[in-house]
Amino acid sequence: MTIRPARSDDLSAILDIVNDAILHTTAWYDDRPRTLHDQQEWLANKHRGNWPVIVAEEDGEILGFATFDVFRARPSYRHTAEHSVYVRGKSRGHGTGRKLLEEIVEIARQRGLHVLIGGVDSENVGSLSFHRRLGFTEVGRLPQVGHKFGRWLTLVFMHRIIEDPISQDLNHASVTESAR
Repeated sequence: MTIRPARSDDLSAILDIVNDAILHTTAWYDDRPRTLHDQQEWLANKHRGNWPVIVAEEDGEILGFATFDVFRARPSYRHTAEHSVYVRGKSRGHGTGRKLLEEIVEIARQRGLHVLIGGVDSENVGSLSFHRRLGFTEVGRLPQVGHKFGRWLTLVFMHRIIEDPISQDLNHASVTESAR
């Protein structure tokens, strides 16, 4: 399996994964299938914002994708991002999601992010367990904020501290000062 940046020719496969999640699960809080044009705009917006989109590929097939993006659009949140990981049904439980999330965490670390947040439906025990195994902790629940399949959905926020870029900057400044 190869993890690599997503390309425009991956969008059809990504769209299949997205629409499967929309139509058959509560992993994606949307009830309207997306079009290829929607996914093209999505990828263009990710590229414009310099947000990563990566895919897991094996034997020419896209098995899943991951990304992160702005958590909240205020300057004080600039060290926090919200991530997403989606894996094709037949590839779940075989390490694809783990490899994608580990790579997204590494990209976040390289970019100096401090925290990654994941929003997971409370009934998605597999995803909650998956996040816990990869160092995320539950930090909050928002009851009945989504509605899909005729029922109210509760969103669980999973949180992982990556590193502290501000402390790193201060430590670097202290080392630089003491070297003078």
